[in-house]
Amino acid sequence: MTRTFPDISISTERLVLRPFEEEDMRELVDMMNDELTVAWTSVPHPYTLDEARLWTTRVAPAERTGGRGIVLAVMEHLTHRLVGVVHLSNTNWRARSSEVGYVVGPWARGEGYAAEAVLAVVQWLFGDQRFERLELRTAAGNTASQQVAQKIGCISEGILRNAAIVRSRTEDGGWTDIRTDLIVWGLLPEDLEDAPVA
Repeated sequence: MTRTFPDISISTERLVLRPFEEEDMRELVDMMNDELTVAWTSVPHPYTLDEARLWTTRVAPAERTGGRGIVLAVMEHLTHRLVGVVHLSNTNWRARSSEVGYVVGPWARGEGYAAEAVLAVVQWLFGDQRFERLELRTAAGNTASQQVAQKIGCISEGILRNAAIVRSRTEDGGWTDIRTDLIVWGLLPEDLEDAPVA
């Protein structure tokens, strides 16, 4: 029998994290076509409504039902606008560990939403689910993502050299793939006590 995360919603002071719904697709398309999202993630570009539909109706639910992780849409309480995505993946049920990734839309950056959303998932993961480790990987040049890792209390554990591909703008306005290092961050339940945003 496959172990799976429950179908859940998590609330914070400003946010609701919940499974994706059909009405999220247009905002998801806008978020995934943003320059920084294209640069630091492996999402297809251009990101189409068909890809958003596939993600929200099949891929994201299959992460949970297949036992690999869980995908949560991050919604702002006041506006009900999609501000981001938090994705637990590569879950190891025996070791009680998982890896987290996140994206924040350009309209919501600089507000602390990524740290707030990831911290809420971490507290649920360590508290309700009794997990013992969370891992986060950031591209060497992605300082915004590294700041989120530090805010939630992650410890830098090392560098995976030449382990990722990111995109960079070309002179003609296109994109080219470039190889980069990945910084590996780890978070254990006891690390949360020292987290600046906790």
